[in-house]
Amino acid sequence: MKNSIATKTAYYGVLIALALIFSYVEVLIPIPIGVPGVPGIKLGLANIVILIGLYVMGTKDAFIISCIRIVLVGFTFGNMFSILYSLAGAILSWLVMVLCKKMKGLSIVGVSIAGGISHNIGQIVVAALTMKTPGILSYLPVLLIAGTITGFVIGILVDIILKVQTKAFK
Repeated sequence: MKNSIATKTAYYGVLIALALIFSYVEVLIPIPIGVPGVPGIKLGLANIVILIGLYVMGTKDAFIISCIRIVLVGFTFGNMFSILYSLAGAILSWLVMVLCKKMKGLSIVGVSIAGGISHNIGQIVVAALTMKTPGILSYLPVLLIAGTITGFVIGILVDIILKVQTKAFK
């Protein structure tokens, strides 16, 4: 990506806007995955944007975009607890994805799966701590499966998007 301030600012704006749109769409989609009573299962559509940011703009920029998205979505559609849970998941997910991206031979799909799983771990741990209910950790196996599936799908989508984007901007 070109390093001009205008280009970077425009890219930030596009990615943040897309992340907000994906987050809004996700709020509208009910997830009756056959696991009644298991909170926290979401598609993670905004992670498409974070993963693109990570691979196109870099680690710092992906982190900033993620944090801005969480705060804006939290104040728009959620509350302070949703911001706290989302930040916990996003920070752990970002850290794990950054580390996984550095591993030789791990594809975007693998990085995305690791991000999806770690996001759910971060959120459930914070939920258990804030609610002082360790029993909530019993949801973890289902959330790990959901994180794996959504991470896989999102990783494939991002891989396709990056290939198309690379061809379009050559």
